[in-house]
Amino acid sequence: MMSCVLGFETTAAIASSFPVSSVTKTTSTNIHSTLLHCPTRPLTFTSSSSFSSRTILNGSSSTRLASIRCFSVLTPELKTTLDKVVTSHKVVLFMKGTKDFPQCGFSNTVVQILRSFNVPFETINILENEILRQGLKQYSNWPTFPQLYIEGEFFGGCDITVEAYQSGQLQEILEKAMCS
Repeated sequence: MMSCVLGFETTAAIASSFPVSSVTKTTSTNIHSTLLHCPTRPLTFTSSSSFSSRTILNGSSSTRLASIRCFSVLTPELKTTLDKVVTSHKVVLFMKGTKDFPQCGFSNTVVQILRSFNVPFETINILENEILRQGLKQYSNWPTFPQLYIEGEFFGGCDITVEAYQSGQLQEILEKAMCS
């Protein structure tokens, strides 16, 4: 997965022509730009003049109004930090909000499931850091939050956690993790 920085003027033209999983306005030295999380399909574009060239994004086209540059948010330093975080605790939940104040229904559901087992778990609020949020999507190869890690391994999001809870599989995995 890649993230693309596009000129602010392109947001409306591009957002209407392909699915964007997140759009965040940022300001850098008085230049407004938009951080877009690109889908997994390749991003291609042709370059002539910045106002007349066509941009092809996942099969849809729109007029390109600014230059495009793509980069990976998951730097080696961020990957090392995430490796340390997920391995330093038996259960880690990357979520929107905190365990005491979830800011998303899906995050709240996973918190309540974990609390029902009385297992200690750490939470990281991904809303506090956009780089962390986008980097985690690449780290886990999972596009949504919450993201649950058990014994350093990505377990899944809300749907997978609920399914494993209902089947009894999550209880077994957590019991094994707490005993190791």
